This record gives sequence, structure tokens and C-alpha cells, in this order.
Amino acid sequence: GINAEYGGLQVEELWSLDESAFSDLKPIYGLIFLFKWKGENEEQGKVLFGDTEVFFAKQVINNACATQAIISVLLNIQNPEIQIGDTLTQFKEFTAAFDPALKGMSLTNADRLREVHNSFARQNMFEFDSKIPEKDDDVYHFVAFVPFKGRVYELDGLKPGPIDHGSYTDDWISVVRPILQTRIAKHAATEITFNLMAVVGDKLLDLQKQLEGVAGDDAAAVGIKEKIRVEEEKRANYKIENIRRKHNYLPLIMEMLKILSEKGMLLPLTLKAKEKIAAKEAPKKESSMS
Repeated sequence: GINAEYGGLQVEELWSLDESAFSDLKPIYGLIFLFKWKGENEEQGKVLFGDTEVFFAKQVINNACATQAIISVLLNIQNPEIQIGDTLTQFKEFTAAFDPALKGMSLTNADRLREVHNSFARQNMFEFDSKIPEKDDDVYHFVAFVPFKGRVYELDGLKPGPIDHGSYTDDWISVVRPILQTRIAKHAATEITFNLMAVVGDKLLDLQKQLEGVAGDDAAAVGIKEKIRVEEEKRANYKIENIRRKHNYLPLIMEMLKILSEKGMLLPLTLKAKEKIAAKEAPKKESSMS
């Protein structure tokens, strides 16, 4: 799940824009789209200015667009059964009358939200000066898509307001899929770095309810129990990956380099590595010269 404080939610990665990929995850409360930002204006939808019912915050810092996209989805969920926790509920109430810029500043200054965001940052032994991206640097950006009171909105913190993509009846995903297909196709020739995640209902909680509903039917229970096993195994793997991602391996690496140097092995290994890199690069240089 997203967090124990948020009842009944989890994030799932989507590998396809096929309708079946979305159907398997419903109900979907929001989508988070990652792409390489090129500073171009998309000609889809209508940017709304002024006060809007949908929660929208301007992005005021560079390295928190993923966190902001998730929060934007959570604060626009209309299902009363979904609990977003005291922290976000109080934040939403506190900023209700704020304009997008002030909401963005409030997000940045919310101690608990900043604490959670920073807890997922990689640990470093050294502090590096942050630099403004150069022209040729790869800059990635997250935006959110949410259904809200019968309409679909795109929440991009770099825009002046939420983008209205029109109304929907039963299935809001049918509005978003063509938008994403168009954007990916537009850059498909030069860019392959896209990622799509869905904020969905808690699958484990749903499976446990299904299991309770088939009490006494051993045949039906077998299939549900297997799905529960797979989901629990997946979450256990996520937990391990998270620990590894946040762990600071630099002290270990530095100690290993120190031992290799003391044993006179560091320089030969470095030269050998350089030779391997040169051997790999040689065919590329030859092809570029021909």
C-alpha cells in the first residue's frame, strides 16, 4: 500500500496502454505519468485559471514532482471509503482557500510531508552542489490525471492551473488513454523513457474480502489464496528493494577500495576496467567514422 495511514490504496505500474491493462486494476483513482520534459506546450485540454474545486498546487521546488503528483491524486479522491489520513486531511482543509502558488509553498513547508519525502531519498556520503539543468541535460517530470466530479483533469505543477480534458460518463480512463497515446506517439521516434503508474484500490484487502465471501467453497478459495500469496510476496520484495535503495553503500565501497589499494590491487583493476570500456567503445567509434 501507499502507507498504513492511507486506507485501501496502493500504486501499480502499467506496462501497456491496452484497455485490458487498466481493467485489471479498477477501481483506478488516479494516474501518474513520467516523461522527459522538453518545455513544449501540449495542445490538449484547457488550462483553468482562478479558483477551482479540484485540488491543484504549483510546483515550487525541482525535485519533488513525483511526491506532488501522488499527493495531487490522493487529495482529489472522491470515494468516502478511502481514508487519506489525518496529515493530508488537515493539509487539504488548511489550504482550501489558498491559490495554487500558496498551496505549492505550503506543500514544501509541511514538516510531515517533507519528512516522508526525504525518507525516500538516497543516502550520500558526500554533498554535491545542485546545479541548474543545462540545455542538453535529461529532465524528467511527473504529472497526474484524476477524475473529479464527472470531468478529467491533468495536474501539472508547472502549469498555471489544472488542465480540463472534458467530461466522462462511466469510465474516465477512456478519456485519458488517447491523450497518453498521442503524447507517447509524438515523441516515440526520439524518446522511449515513459512510465505510467496507477493509484488503485488495495488488492490484498480486496482479495481477503473475496476469500471471506467464498467460505466453504474450497475450489474457489484455492485460486484466491494463490493470488494473495503472489501479492504478499510482491510486497515483501518491494520492502526489500526500498531498504536497499535507501541504504548508504558508500562507506562499504570506500572500505573495499581502501583494502584493494593496500593490497596493491586497485590500480591493476582500474586499468583492466578502462581496457574493457575502450574495447566496448571501439566498434561505436569505427561505425561513426565510416
